[in-house]
Amino acid sequence: MRIFDPHIHMTSRTTDDYRAMYDSGVRALVEPSFWLGQPRTSPASFYDYFDALLGWEPFRAAQYGIAHHCTLALNPKEAGDPRCVPVLDALPRYLAKDGVVAVGEIGYDSMTPAEDHALAAQLQLAADHGLPALVHTPHRDKLAGLRRTVDAVRESALPPERVLLDHLNETTVKEAADSGCWLGFSIYPDTKMDEDRMVSVLKRHGTEKVLVNSAADWGKSDPLKTRKVADAMLAAGFGDEDVEQVLWANPVAFYGQSGRLQLDVPAPGGPALHEGNSILRGGE
Repeated sequence: MRIFDPHIHMTSRTTDDYRAMYDSGVRALVEPSFWLGQPRTSPASFYDYFDALLGWEPFRAAQYGIAHHCTLALNPKEAGDPRCVPVLDALPRYLAKDGVVAVGEIGYDSMTPAEDHALAAQLQLAADHGLPALVHTPHRDKLAGLRRTVDAVRESALPPERVLLDHLNETTVKEAADSGCWLGFSIYPDTKMDEDRMVSVLKRHGTEKVLVNSAADWGKSDPLKTRKVADAMLAAGFGDEDVEQVLWANPVAFYGQSGRLQLDVPAPGGPALHEGNSILRGGE
């Protein structure tokens, strides 16, 4: 079984997580840029972070046989902070990098006018750079947030087939599917979706254009949730081809629209980490 986790924040995870993910079948992932965990004091902190997602994390992942890609953006939780907004002007030079397979995470957190502006601006950046967009739907008032998000996508230059609506659940999946966008589900230990609920959604709505992720981050989360969904699907009577579609083919198809996926990574091992290795300077 091979797995592509389309949304996981490996900056917040350990090398033991990489090893466990490889052992569970994960061979590729996408790491979206997200908030620092505390307020940023300067847009320069984004640039160091983006450089790490382009250089250090792909190198770290490769030691464990996993192909690492990223999405870059001003995320919704920071879109209303005037100290962070200038990053919008710097994004174009980062979106041109080979390792960037989408603009994201963008979208809504509190559904403010500042978030409206950041979302519209970054949907346009995605269209300008020929990239898809990973869109975060809010954790509160989800259906209203989903509808506002879909309206923003319809008003943009980016076609819905190049948009992934993430963090969906049972209340939002039908309208998200009707929008023509791709459907993303985050599987968590205690919040968001779990593997049994995910299987129920797949039984009702099918496997087409559905992506499942662990979204593992700073909080209580599990980087092996993608494998647990795969096992739950098989236990519920789905076939190997259904698992392959949801856990591999769909994320490859969505992010493949960027033209930048690189899925061939050697088995775990390779050169030792050292500061002189050129791959550490991926943001140059």
